[in-house]
Amino acid sequence: MRKGILSIAAVAALSLGLTACGGDSGETGASSSAAPASSAAAAKPGKIGVILPDSKSSARWETADRKYLEEAFKAAGVAYDIQNAQGDKTAFQTIADQMITGGVTVLAIVNLDSGTGKAVLDKAKAQGVATIDYDRLTLGGNADYYVSFDNTAVGKLQGEGLVKCLTDQGAEKPVVAELHGSPTDNNATLFKEGYESVLKPKYDSGEYVAGPADAVPDWDNAQAGTIFEQQLTKEPKIAGVLAANDGLGNAAISVLKKNKLNGKVPVTGQDATVQGLQNILAGDQCMTVYKAVKQEADATAALAIGLAQGQKPAASGTVKDTETGADVPAVLLVPKAIFFDSVKDVIADGFVTKEEVCTADFAEKCTEAGIS
Repeated sequence: MRKGILSIAAVAALSLGLTACGGDSGETGASSSAAPASSAAAAKPGKIGVILPDSKSSARWETADRKYLEEAFKAAGVAYDIQNAQGDKTAFQTIADQMITGGVTVLAIVNLDSGTGKAVLDKAKAQGVATIDYDRLTLGGNADYYVSFDNTAVGKLQGEGLVKCLTDQGAEKPVVAELHGSPTDNNATLFKEGYESVLKPKYDSGEYVAGPADAVPDWDNAQAGTIFEQQLTKEPKIAGVLAANDGLGNAAISVLKKNKLNGKVPVTGQDATVQGLQNILAGDQCMTVYKAVKQEADATAALAIGLAQGQKPAASGTVKDTETGADVPAVLLVPKAIFFDSVKDVIADGFVTKEEVCTADFAEKCTEAGIS
């Protein structure tokens, strides 16, 4: 593990002022000795519910978030229920109803949109259930806590990454296309705010040319491919693509491949997926943004466990809900830009394995990138 990355998790844990407390639960797992025996015996911890959004927009929800949350809950000995709404808003609300009826005392959600998320949070709070917005802030939802990465900083890294790649190519007045995330996802708004803070001055000065820009509904990769194909038809001289995550980036790359432009047109991403990292190794994607999901899951689990134990955990900061104007207690973690020579950092951190990334087609590139 790389201490430079993992140290952020330690800071986050300290900022919460929490340790995972042990207790009886419906799930097996070692109890922590961090809590005084008297407090551990005083009350049985409540049950924690988590609703993940889908498995289509990003592989992370099932391959990383679920795994890390389960590990943390099992280690603390608390009962939990983690379900995935698979992009279905009706299913999302049904799962929430079942969890509330089933006795969860803490509910963490990754909303599909703020409207659905708010309805669920309102119902939970009416039943005395503590609430956490996980990864995405529910506008108007007034969750008790919010845990995520600094998403404006994520977007800024994307913008800076694209500038670096275009500069390395010696591009002159490049036409830049943009594939924004879902318009119903507040994170997508924040990502855009971040990368536009880098790109807009380039457009305004005439150094770059603003090309086609479109949002991709529900982060749908298939739609992203269609949208980018239309963008390229409209503007064949596209020289750079700001794609808001690796899935959208790969959709653009697929279209570029059909036009024999892959590797010539820099494409950004986010999430450090296996596919995204392999695209970087192949030279088809210029960068991604690594958000150490374990840090996010561990911070969320620490809050949820504290709430289930009847505590009032402290968060390290706040974020402004732009709809209500309220300050939401928040833990915001630090993202990291990943280029060809730092793909090894993501593997060293344990987020993905060498075996997953360095398959036969990428073995030579992995060696070149210093992955051992």
